[in-house]
Amino acid sequence: MSTPNTPASPRKPERAFSDLLRHDGAFTVDGAMGTQLYERGVLYSMCFEELNLSRPELIRKVHEDYIRAGATLIETNTFGAHAMRLEKHALSHRVREINLAAVKIARAAADGRAYVLGAIGPSGYFLGEASADDLLKVRASLLEQAHVLVEADVDAIVVETFRQTNELRVAIEAAVSASGGKIPVIGSASVDERSAMADGTTAGEIARLMKEWGASVVGVNCSDGPMTALEAVEQMLPHGLPVWAVPNAGLPRRVDERLVYVSTPEYFGVYARRMFKLGVRFVGGCCGTTPDHVRRISASAKMISQRDPDATPESESQAGMHARGESWSAYPEANENAMVPVPFAERSPLAKKLGKRFVVSVEVNPPVGMNPARAVEAAKMLKAGGVDFINIADGARAQARMSNLAMAVRMSREADIETIVHVCGRDRNLLGTLAHLLGAHDLGIRNLVIITGDPPKMGDFPDASAVYDLDSIGILKLASRLNHGIDPGGKALGGVTSFVLATGAEPAALNYPRELSRLELKKAAGAELIMTQPVYDARVLNKFLDDIAPLELPVLVGVLPLASYRNAEFLHNEVPGMQVPEHIRDRMRKAGAGVEGRKEGVKIARELLGEVRGRVAGAYVMPPLERYELALEVVDGFLEKT
Repeated sequence: MSTPNTPASPRKPERAFSDLLRHDGAFTVDGAMGTQLYERGVLYSMCFEELNLSRPELIRKVHEDYIRAGATLIETNTFGAHAMRLEKHALSHRVREINLAAVKIARAAADGRAYVLGAIGPSGYFLGEASADDLLKVRASLLEQAHVLVEADVDAIVVETFRQTNELRVAIEAAVSASGGKIPVIGSASVDERSAMADGTTAGEIARLMKEWGASVVGVNCSDGPMTALEAVEQMLPHGLPVWAVPNAGLPRRVDERLVYVSTPEYFGVYARRMFKLGVRFVGGCCGTTPDHVRRISASAKMISQRDPDATPESESQAGMHARGESWSAYPEANENAMVPVPFAERSPLAKKLGKRFVVSVEVNPPVGMNPARAVEAAKMLKAGGVDFINIADGARAQARMSNLAMAVRMSREADIETIVHVCGRDRNLLGTLAHLLGAHDLGIRNLVIITGDPPKMGDFPDASAVYDLDSIGILKLASRLNHGIDPGGKALGGVTSFVLATGAEPAALNYPRELSRLELKKAAGAELIMTQPVYDARVLNKFLDDIAPLELPVLVGVLPLASYRNAEFLHNEVPGMQVPEHIRDRMRKAGAGVEGRKEGVKIARELLGEVRGRVAGAYVMPPLERYELALEVVDGFLEKT
């Protein structure tokens, strides 16, 4: 019994968490901790877990906000609170202290209203292949943390956001060992758009393995968004364990140098209902989610749960992205060592065609893996169909792919077709980007699309470091200087490159004025061609074309033919910079899936191209799901003979 001067110990829920697993019911997991801390002014570069010691009131406030929103399970702020991650912040000696503090904070915030789950994230140490010694080191680090969480009396341990199958096994087995059978272990994988781990293990198979390794609950978290999570957990349900789904709020986009997630709380609520109806027991939110998302999930849980609803028990900082390159002159010809650039029309066949005929590019990306045969055959087929050039992304969606320079050389040699390659700032520092561009020119690459690049968090290896020495504007300035025969320091190169410099744009950007302002800066930095994100609303595209007319830059309009209603819904709700109008989504819904859906998607794309054909220099077609034949259907009648 407490005295008036001694605060009572926080309560625990009356029922043990393990009891929940034996009965039906729908339960709400909390949302993102990192997103909320960032919104409260904490930089991504800081150690979030250390805040358990230095700012416990802030962590408690986040927990309380989620509980008020309806969360009945909250995760401790311990995702990276093991020695291997804390070592980066010189805090590996404080594992015990940080984890104990985190559980104490969460328990005080919950006070019997929610279960407290001890969170354990991946090591960030290896990317797939690992020696026995590597795995032993990871196991020791995660086991130490798990023992502290068990000692702190969490209701369960959640092992989450693992992309590597071997590391997930180590983590689950460590947590099971530490728990000694006293508390359940939740195994949560992070899968890609194919519902697979980084090594290709399917969601269904990873659920079977997690059960074999000792997990009491299996599921997915992070991933791309609710739609991807739903498809993954459908494969997990048949394996007989309670299933958990905690997706991101879609894919992130960069707005004012911040990562913003685009899936709305309303959209999250729709998918929460779908998951609960399928039989998923636990639904919550990962990166980008807020108390508003959790509130919608909770409402869905209460709608279908058979229990009494009242009986409730990221990313590294990019602050330095503009630190290099922004001070370079946007007019390199002012440098005394600058040479006269090659006239635009003489730089490449593409440059010669622009403004004289409607040109068509189709995106064909390098494979994930070693065999580029399918991509090369696609290029041959598209060339035979009259396509002008092939567009090749640079590590699209932050996945591990063959170099697009190698792919471009293969296509040029084997398919005899011109290419335009993306160059992004994610993976290379200033020196690496300079070397990359000089090497590309020597290999015969003349057409470049300069972009900032997707953050690694979106891809197979979220712990990979992002560089971003230069953003798209910085790389444009660098490439423009090379076209004038000078390096970043103004020294003469002894010759000039002859790059055609394209840049990306989002006609449906959330911050539209900023997008227009950025395009002005990109032109000043050297951009000579605009390639847009896919557009589905002719009014949006025509307004964009009107607004950028003073720039006097040719435009290739992005076209991604819709494959199905699900595809349209996903693009609209979960992909940055995409807007699929309601009437277009309704057309896709009525068309149905399969062949008829794809036909309607092609028809919609053709209508848009017809609407703006006289206003743009050409089309940039992105075939869905590598259905390259759809690209030819879209541009049939738009292609012009050389």
